[in-house]
Amino acid sequence: MNRRRVLAGAAATATGVLLAASRGGARAGEGRAVKEGGTFRVVTAGGFFTIDPALVGAPAEPPVLRPACAGLLAFPDKALPAGLRVEPELAETQPVVSKDGKTYTFRIRKDARFSDGTPVTARNFVRAFERIFDPSMNSSAEAFFDIIVGGREMLDGKTKTLAGVSAAGRTFTVKLTRRVADFPILLAGGLCAVPVNLKASPGGATAPLPSPAPYYVSEYVPDERVVLERNRYYKGPRPQHVDRFTVDIGADPATIFNQVLSGENDYALGPPQYFAPLARDVARRYGVNKSQFFVVPHPGVRSFMLNTSRPLFKENVKLRQAINFAIDRRALTRELGAYAGTVSDQFMPPNMPGYRDARIYPLDGPDLRKARALASGRKRSGRAVLYTLSFPADRAQAQILRRDLAAIGIALEIKEFPLPVLFDKLSTPGEPFDIGRVSWGGLFDPGFLADLFNGRYIGQPGSSNWSYFNSAKYNRLLDRALSLPVGPARSAAFGELDVQISRDAAPAIAYGVPNQLTLVSRRTGCVVVNPDLDLTAVCLK
Repeated sequence: MNRRRVLAGAAATATGVLLAASRGGARAGEGRAVKEGGTFRVVTAGGFFTIDPALVGAPAEPPVLRPACAGLLAFPDKALPAGLRVEPELAETQPVVSKDGKTYTFRIRKDARFSDGTPVTARNFVRAFERIFDPSMNSSAEAFFDIIVGGREMLDGKTKTLAGVSAAGRTFTVKLTRRVADFPILLAGGLCAVPVNLKASPGGATAPLPSPAPYYVSEYVPDERVVLERNRYYKGPRPQHVDRFTVDIGADPATIFNQVLSGENDYALGPPQYFAPLARDVARRYGVNKSQFFVVPHPGVRSFMLNTSRPLFKENVKLRQAINFAIDRRALTRELGAYAGTVSDQFMPPNMPGYRDARIYPLDGPDLRKARALASGRKRSGRAVLYTLSFPADRAQAQILRRDLAAIGIALEIKEFPLPVLFDKLSTPGEPFDIGRVSWGGLFDPGFLADLFNGRYIGQPGSSNWSYFNSAKYNRLLDRALSLPVGPARSAAFGELDVQISRDAAPAIAYGVPNQLTLVSRRTGCVVVNPDLDLTAVCLK
């Protein structure tokens, strides 16, 4: 099973599943006296269905629940721009790793306490993993951790215990089926300690849900509200400025951003298409990255996959390159709205360690002379089928693609689908599409390139290789890069592969990097955006 952290976007790039603290990014209000206490008011427009750490994944859930999650490891301050590093959170130190790289041993901090006063022990992490692999939970997190010994047996119902995890007091041990260089990143991004008596339930946990993080969920009414309260036993380094967060999870998406502008709420989480019309006016009123409106590049990519298993693009790299030269990336990005994205022609986002700006394709408009030369004699049927969504921006982009492809002699047929149907179809080998609209978010590890373009993943559950690109050369190079330990050499290897695949294989059209747009109320202070608002860090003025 594909275990990597690649997430399909919806109307725009989806929020990542990362729950562990990331304490960096754009900041405002530093150096001023911090007011303690008060209630911070959040409003969301759907996309919230659970408070259970094993089930979290919908767009609004990770940013809302991040203050109530603590794991063994976490991303340190400014981790994203500085490099992929992790530091201990509930663990005392970095893990002891066996010589074969398959066994990790942690020692839990003595002072770590749940919000009900219960000490954190190794059993809390055993229970967290057991719930992920309990078949009754149907947890998507098992895709990230399917390299733990015994995970498959537990999912198949052959056992009720997870052989690869063990606890002895404050010592926690996890065993992997194979060496996985980025396992610490997976732990930092996807594991929260839970109470040892937390039952597995397909409906998920209920409130109050004790947590050893700075906050815990004290109330949860589905489709109505979530309340997070301060954990008075917390002694870690993460901030605890406000007393509580109240989250309205059933609001009208057309009004939530205006509620922040009016001061009725302090922060809104909702579809960017409702924010985009306000963005220019908000920027004029408050400036950008100053006090209330923040624009931060999101670690993701917007693209159109070229189905290399279909007759039009199979073994036809020159035509794939021709389309990349023919596309108007600036026009595609413009349809997303003001400040919503930055033009790009590579798959790795510029703020990811290892990124190398190669300027492969034109960013300001098509190069039709180059595109027509490459396409000459290689257009085959001269017809392509696009699978996309029915949102207004997607429809507008589809028309831009149709215009750009027509300029080099390719007629484009457009087919629209609802979000779940689209990705089910893209994931079905043999589905008759030539181009597929895809966006990704939460790409904190350059290893995502292996998910997109390693042919070994085609047909596997959770595969994201929707271009069906299968090259023995690149499979080997991607495997080699994945095997490197997390650090500069690994990042550089993926950075070089990003350039090579974009330029020499062209299995997709990368056209932009999404921006995260954050609007907060006038009374919001201690703003940390990396890339979305870190609720744990906020204070009230």
